[in-house]
Amino acid sequence: MAKRNSTRARDVPDSRGSRPDSSEAREPTSPVFESLAREKYVLLTTFKRDGAGVGTPVHVAVEGGRAYFRTWDTTWKLKRIRDNPEVEVSPSTFRGKPTGPGLRARARILAGAGSARAGALLSRKHPILHGVLIPQVHRLRGSETVHVELTAHRDG
Repeated sequence: MAKRNSTRARDVPDSRGSRPDSSEAREPTSPVFESLAREKYVLLTTFKRDGAGVGTPVHVAVEGGRAYFRTWDTTWKLKRIRDNPEVEVSPSTFRGKPTGPGLRARARILAGAGSARAGALLSRKHPILHGVLIPQVHRLRGSETVHVELTAHRDG
């Protein structure tokens, strides 16, 4: 019986020193969210019950055909998403001024492994902010961190 190599691909750091993930190899970034993958901030527009849009700048991490962001459980944007999961995202400045065209998307609140994966992606893209500072602020506030997945509409 041949001895198996105990080093798996996911255990070997790449040239940047980070460990590759098998899902990255399987699912390349969707062309729909490709422009957002490079952005530091995006403007997330959620909609009130009367249809009025409310924009909030957020950090996103993109993997495959999905974008992810985090917030805490008592924010108005999360309440609006629970009422109406249809949102719009567009590249923006840190103050929320749009710098490119918007994309229609659908938001889904994550739990369990999906939430943990979204947190890891955000921490990888923004190591200081989402790896340390923002989770610490959420803990200090006594708030629950909630991760949200965005999927693009087929029609744009």
